[in-house]
Amino acid sequence: MYIVVTGAAGFIGSNLVKALNQRGETNILAVDELKPADKFINLIDCDIADYLDKEAFLERVVEGEFDGAVSAILHQGACTDTIESDGRYMMQNNYRYSAQLLEYCQDEDVPFIYASSAAVYGAGKVFKEAREHEAPLNVYGYSKFLFDQLARHRLVERSAQITGLRYFNVYGPRERHKGKMASVALHFFDEYRATGKVNLFQGSGGYTDGEQRRDFISVEDAIKVNLFFLDHPEKSGIFNVGTGASQTFNEVAVATVNACRKGEPNLSLKQMQGQSIIQYIPFPEMLHGKYQNYTQADISALRSAGYQEPFLNVQQGITRYVEQLLKQP
Repeated sequence: MYIVVTGAAGFIGSNLVKALNQRGETNILAVDELKPADKFINLIDCDIADYLDKEAFLERVVEGEFDGAVSAILHQGACTDTIESDGRYMMQNNYRYSAQLLEYCQDEDVPFIYASSAAVYGAGKVFKEAREHEAPLNVYGYSKFLFDQLARHRLVERSAQITGLRYFNVYGPRERHKGKMASVALHFFDEYRATGKVNLFQGSGGYTDGEQRRDFISVEDAIKVNLFFLDHPEKSGIFNVGTGASQTFNEVAVATVNACRKGEPNLSLKQMQGQSIIQYIPFPEMLHGKYQNYTQADISALRSAGYQEPFLNVQQGITRYVEQLLKQP
């Protein structure tokens, strides 16, 4: 029986494959679209049973070739570009594809754990898994929102586990292929290593320079949540995956720079600003009205489901991440 991981060569998907390997699981069917091909590097140190292109996989699912051959689907595959303007592509890729996999899993009694996003909350101030708090600002968020509504409908009379995980701002290893959509932690690391400086946005949404706040979560913690639900197929629902605490972009920048300065005394935000290590650039016009200036996951539903592991804060998680980055060629 296969464990299927879609988006397997992507950021969270490849970390999930590696974590399954560390548990002794190698009968993994990796599903992705290697265009661009550079994502393959994320799977070099992973062991899988087979690889299929995402369209070939769906065709074979529809034709019944995997009936009785799958023990669970961990659906991480999606277009995650929050500024993608092709709504038709976004809805086909993120919504319709996911809907077909959900139907297969319900027909075959297969647990289905899928990636949702905090983008469904838009500019709201309450981040709780309830319809009244959901108002996405872009078509990416809408594609995730709409599939969550479908999942909620199917939850009422489900035949197998349906679990949606609303990721907040995830950072960590195996994200370099994401380019401009990689975490700010990676962008800050690259900027500091190249120039000795880090650029943050000037103030927006009532927040001063660099003080916009997000719930930043290490991919290590996001993977642990996935594995918890994989181990508990009796638990279904839609759950926020964040730390439950917001931190500023300034804090991320300070943590990144200090981790890069290994062996040297830590600098404070004020010191970094005074030495022009941290600088501020104009807020992009194209992001006005489409930017979340604040997020903070309400994780009470996750805790009620039984997940009690502590989460890394920015200072802990970024330091560990930078240490790994510094070891790479």
